Amino acid sequence: MTNEILLEMKNISKSFPGVKALDNVSLKVRRGSVHALMGENGAGKSTLMKCLFGIYSKDTGKILLDGKEVSFKNPKEALESGVAMVHQELNQALKRNVMDNIWLGRYPRSFGFVTSEKRMYKDTKKIFDELDIKVDPRTLMSKMSVADRQMVEIAKAVSYHSKIIVLDEPTSSLTEQEVEHLFSIINMLRDRGCGIIYISHKMEEILRISDDITVMRDGAHIVTEPAKNFTMDRIIKLMVGRELGARFPENDAKIGEVVLEVRGLSSRHNAVDDVSFKVRRGEIVGLAGLAGAGRTEVIENIFGISERKAGKIFLHGREVKNRNAREAIKNGFALLTEERRSTGIFGILDLRENTTVSSLRKYRGLLGLISEGKRRKDTSWAMETMRVKAPSQRTKIRALSGGNQQKVILGRWLLTEPEVLMLDEPTRGIDVGAKFEIYKLIVELAKKGKAVIMVSGELPELLGVCNRICVMSGGRLVGEVDAKNTSQEEIMRLAAENA
Repeated sequence: MTNEILLEMKNISKSFPGVKALDNVSLKVRRGSVHALMGENGAGKSTLMKCLFGIYSKDTGKILLDGKEVSFKNPKEALESGVAMVHQELNQALKRNVMDNIWLGRYPRSFGFVTSEKRMYKDTKKIFDELDIKVDPRTLMSKMSVADRQMVEIAKAVSYHSKIIVLDEPTSSLTEQEVEHLFSIINMLRDRGCGIIYISHKMEEILRISDDITVMRDGAHIVTEPAKNFTMDRIIKLMVGRELGARFPENDAKIGEVVLEVRGLSSRHNAVDDVSFKVRRGEIVGLAGLAGAGRTEVIENIFGISERKAGKIFLHGREVKNRNAREAIKNGFALLTEERRSTGIFGILDLRENTTVSSLRKYRGLLGLISEGKRRKDTSWAMETMRVKAPSQRTKIRALSGGNQQKVILGRWLLTEPEVLMLDEPTRGIDVGAKFEIYKLIVELAKKGKAVIMVSGELPELLGVCNRICVMSGGRLVGEVDAKNTSQEEIMRLAAENA
């Protein structure tokens, strides 16, 4: 059938200064199908989708939607034509409520000019009920979890009656239950005839939800086949161009004396309630739990960027206050945050500036002048160590893929030579090859005697990298398990029983 193909992208090329991001890439998406788009960070997946969505202007090629050629000048045109994109890095008006965010730029009107709050609420509630989203349309976006904000963005895409919906790493901040909910929404949209383009590094999800899979590598199309033709090993080999061994490096770090002790930590608004634990030299401690369990709030409290109500923090037996981030860094703490775009990167600055921004004191000479030579050298080390793909140190960080941005931030913290390294979803949105490199770096830091705390929603990751896992629920520490002698089921049971 000629109308089976809903979207066709033909021979799309796109270049940036110093790099060819897309080289003659073609993609066909069938009506009523989930089409997975896979590849390492920097493979060109997001660039291809941004060419579709009107964020980038393609250099060559054609885009056909329902058989008609289109070339969107901006995202507004794409949305109005039935193409929606839910970005990995959410870009929302956090000071506005949910329904404002959904209808921004197209508010329903009464008498032709007055915004109708009543109709806006009714229309939002209708979409939420249809998608089984339990969110009050009047809630401020800033008061919501990342998972709920992501569901709002998906509801916004549905509100445009989209024919094509691009989901870029949609489950990176979701729990298992939330992933199941998302999949039920995707199946509903597929049954309506929508074409879903699904970008993810999570192999199990891809093989479960997809009808077709396209693999890209180094800006080029490698293969497109039905999902049933693929195995996890085959996808990895096609993505990285080689066989990949173990998923996790061996952790044989020697565990020594206590480096960090947290006693009775509590935060304002009870997000964290009387949490106590220790981390030893050379130890990697995981924080597990369902969404809203308080994992992120614990490390933000330790780092001084979340208001502490009670509790004490000891480093090598000496109490430290960590009243703010600057004081925490000075005391030897580092925090890699979950949302790199809003709290991690300086988008308008280049790689060198982003890499060295937390270590500026060590680049100052006798007259207080900053040594660009030292900054250049350290940035080179960080880029090589983290295998950052970028044309140069002077490339703006916002031009990099999400995974490469994450590598830059991790390199930044390594340059501060921290005693305690806290990582919030360190491999979120990062491909399987780069994940292994980050795991290896974390283990190497442990071998150097650092104390590491790692928050992750991916239980296999915690089990593969950590020595111990602390399980949280409702802001409290409800259990502690040995990572080598436990299971995902035991961790989930601890988290759910106390929720």
